[in-house]
Amino acid sequence: MPELSHRRRMLVLAICCMSLLIVSLDNTVLNVALPSMQKELHASTSGLQWTIDAYTLVLASLLMLAGSTADRIGRKRVFMAGLIVFTLGSALCSMAPNLEMLVVFRMVQAVGGSMLNPVAMSIITNTFTDPRERARAIGAWGAVVGISMAAGPLVGGLLVESVGWRSIFWVNLPVGLAALLLTLRHVPESRAPKARRPDPVGQVMVIALFGSLTYAIIEAPNAGVTAILPFAALALAALVGLLWYEPRRDEPLIDLRFFRSAPFSGATVIAVSGFAALGGFLFLSTLYLQNVRGLDALQAGLWMLPMAVPTFLCAPLSGRLVGSVGPRVPLVIAGVAMTASGVLFAGFEAETSNVTLFVGYVLFGIGFGFVNAPITNTAVSGMPRSQAGVAAAVASTSRQLGQTLGVAVVGAVLAAGVSTSSYRDTFVSAAVPGWWILAGCGLLVLVLGAATTGPRARRTAERTAERLEATDVREAAAVSA
Repeated sequence: MPELSHRRRMLVLAICCMSLLIVSLDNTVLNVALPSMQKELHASTSGLQWTIDAYTLVLASLLMLAGSTADRIGRKRVFMAGLIVFTLGSALCSMAPNLEMLVVFRMVQAVGGSMLNPVAMSIITNTFTDPRERARAIGAWGAVVGISMAAGPLVGGLLVESVGWRSIFWVNLPVGLAALLLTLRHVPESRAPKARRPDPVGQVMVIALFGSLTYAIIEAPNAGVTAILPFAALALAALVGLLWYEPRRDEPLIDLRFFRSAPFSGATVIAVSGFAALGGFLFLSTLYLQNVRGLDALQAGLWMLPMAVPTFLCAPLSGRLVGSVGPRVPLVIAGVAMTASGVLFAGFEAETSNVTLFVGYVLFGIGFGFVNAPITNTAVSGMPRSQAGVAAAVASTSRQLGQTLGVAVVGAVLAAGVSTSSYRDTFVSAAVPGWWILAGCGLLVLVLGAATTGPRARRTAERTAERLEATDVREAAAVSA
């Protein structure tokens, strides 16, 4: 790919950031609209869970497939297809006649979304060849997530109160179309020199694992243990199948050798735990503020700012700390703050006082602000450059899976304890186990952040990298022979 001018590179970065903005905003805006959707579509708690998890579940299942497909057939082509599908899915969501169709259309959105974020990151990596300029570009890209976290609740609240919940999907239409036209004109096509081969069997097993596990968790309170046993069995069978099949492939969808690296394994579990806490936190907070306190969507959005603003401010600080002292300090800060927030809600019912509610939101915002930046850095720590993209894709998948499981588990616990006849009276007590789960997620971030970032852990990453590089050399020699 020929070297682009500075102005053209900045334009490519802006286009990629536009795609991330609509995908990130979509999730944060949606949470504020949940109570309005619940009333209009007569949705149960599990129905609300599916409006979120249908999206994150499909996204988690298809991220790695989309990334490898873009490397093979062209990143610009897949990126444009993602913008078209995501924009079309948004339009369909805004017209959904019932909850079931809304869930289906959210899945359409997610198919498009899976082609945007990993592919946009590949486009940025290939556009910015200077390491220092690339680091700044990735920093700007990451800042967009913070902007969406801060703006999402307010944008969602304004739209829901002034126009209605369907308008939250309209925002994506002009941005998606503008990004599509700009991509067509300004983004150059690129492919990987050696793209990974498709792994359809592994892909099917990943979808079966994520889908059946999520279904079993969400539906357990309503359907009962007996009804969800087949789905739990399917999830277990898919997991065993992946563990048996993937090591036998030359180019697996998930290279299980990565997990011999303690930093990589730690980053994967930290991503799942941190984003599970985020998914559960937003789900509980939104329902509490509107359905229990009786706030409208805009007031609820304003109440979420004490969480969103620290996230926005701490994210770049976390990135600088990772660059200067490594990932351990920001991960420990994140773990302490998220654990403290969960304990405040679980043990002291922070919701019942404005002061403690504010403090709990600020603590969680600080924690989540610090947790995101070290995840990718830790995941690719010590990995060969040829494998860094795949390692980063696994970290991204772990984030989406975590958010899916957080909403599924916390929502299931809430549904099992809350009474529909006295919702307001039972919500706070029913939410307590959910808050303890979120505190446990924060504790896991703290423990693993401290345990998987030290010298001993780094040595396991170096040994893993040496094995992977040796395998790459042998394979290259075999091909040349």
